[in-house]
Amino acid sequence: MSDDPKDTSNQNHSEQDHASKKDVKVTELVANDGILKGKKTDVQNPELWEFPMDYPMSIIGHEGEHETLLNEVKLILGSQFPEFDLASIDVKPSKTGRFHSVRVNLYLTTVEQVNHLYAALDNAKTVRMVV
Repeated sequence: MSDDPKDTSNQNHSEQDHASKKDVKVTELVANDGILKGKKTDVQNPELWEFPMDYPMSIIGHEGEHETLLNEVKLILGSQFPEFDLASIDVKPSKTGRFHSVRVNLYLTTVEQVNHLYAALDNAKTVRMVV
């Protein structure tokens, strides 16, 4: 490490490491019985899911992203669930009005659908969290 304030090589290297870690979508998940490998959005216990099923979910957007969130969710659901009625989407503001949630009820038939859906929502720029 250099004491020269003009030497930014360590700083740049650190920023690059942080950026590359941020871009990595595959993570290792730790469970009580060991390490599970896979995407952070993958279902970890598929044997506990019973398909087919109705699956209600709330997709919470970042502050100030109401319209963009709705459009992005419609694109994701429309592409992954062509039979889904986009008119059934319910949008609700939080108590303070800072955030909005998009509420949907999906009909899921496979664990792969769940994995693809959560991966797409995780990659969506306007999605803060999914519950």
